[in-house]
Amino acid sequence: MNDLMGRHLRLVVVGQGYVGLPVAMRAVAAGFSVVGLDLDAVRVWSLKDGRSYVDDVGDGELCQALATGRYRPTVSYEDAEAFDAAIITVPTPLKDFVPDLGYVESAADGIAAHLRPGATVVLESTSYPGTTEEIVVPLLEKGSGLRAGRDFFVGYSPERIDPGNPKWTLANTPKIVSGVDERSLAAVKSLYDALVERTVPVATTREAELAKLVENTFRHVNIALINEIAMFAHELGVDIWGAVEAASTKPFGFLPFRPGPGVGGHCLPVDPGFLSWRVRHDLNREFRFVALANDINDHMPDYVVQRLTAALNRRRKAVQGSVILLLGLSYKPNTGDIRESPVLRVVELLAEQGAVIRVVDSHVEAHRCPPAMKLVELTESCVRQADAVVLLTDHDDVDYEIVERGSDLVLDTRNRLRGSQVEHL
Repeated sequence: MNDLMGRHLRLVVVGQGYVGLPVAMRAVAAGFSVVGLDLDAVRVWSLKDGRSYVDDVGDGELCQALATGRYRPTVSYEDAEAFDAAIITVPTPLKDFVPDLGYVESAADGIAAHLRPGATVVLESTSYPGTTEEIVVPLLEKGSGLRAGRDFFVGYSPERIDPGNPKWTLANTPKIVSGVDERSLAAVKSLYDALVERTVPVATTREAELAKLVENTFRHVNIALINEIAMFAHELGVDIWGAVEAASTKPFGFLPFRPGPGVGGHCLPVDPGFLSWRVRHDLNREFRFVALANDINDHMPDYVVQRLTAALNRRRKAVQGSVILLLGLSYKPNTGDIRESPVLRVVELLAEQGAVIRVVDSHVEAHRCPPAMKLVELTESCVRQADAVVLLTDHDDVDYEIVERGSDLVLDTRNRLRGSQVEHL
């Protein structure tokens, strides 16, 4: 397993979502035979039909992978037999601020039954330092009767997928790799050397697990900082957007973060919680920075609704009965991913006040939308009918000129629109 380059290896990717499906497609392109395993039967049938539900994987790419005969979507672990390598990319949610590793445990149990000497297993799912050694390895050893490091290899390589980012993809984003011992590290590095342009080996799996949490906690805390500054800047009558752009001209010692309606996706709202839990569980201490960042970012939707309410009041209108047109439902531009999207909370708050909510988002599947809202196409008519427009996710396929031309009131949380009727966060 020390040299994967050029070999037609059998790879199992457990989880075919925003992380696992791109990994599977990249592996097929690199010459691997790939079993894409997902317990969601609807998703698997969609994949078999050549219909992708992941923005970064087009239908054409999926169909090409299927046409090679080296990509097999399945719901059964029986199809994972005799694999050379397995990559686990399953969800790791928090439940009541406690890590829920049920999906990871289930995946480890599932592939353990088919684990054979010389194979490599890699966890990509985000979790607290120690997960690979404390959870995954014992389950693999118990289910296979083999010994990690001696009979098979185990490592951790945190996912760095950024949905909708055309510049930094799975292939050209440096990939952190680690192993439970030196032989495992060599095996994991060899696996990813066949998939990405550059691998970054680190000394231990715990170091790799912590690196992922450092990356996202850094972003989470700094976004919270700029969000709080934005609220104060508004009260002080200062343009936060102009201030950030001015600060960005400094060539050292500063990284620009911009305010918004909150954070979403799996990474920022969830990942720092793994580190907080580990610190609290093992050290009996609180990670105060994360707690404060959570408090600020979690309440940004409330602030957005407060600003909208105040703007309507100045026009002698109430939220109740007003038609509110929201631009964007997903948590980030140019994707349909609504996991933990702050817009869902905005919809909930407006619905509680009796607003008539309409949402424009061509990226989101209609059946995943909240019942309190109606998904509509952006037209001049729907803009004119709205008492207020709120820009929450600035997709590139939105015709912003229609909004600027036809709206009476706009609350722009992304600094994308201009006009005398536009208020910025």
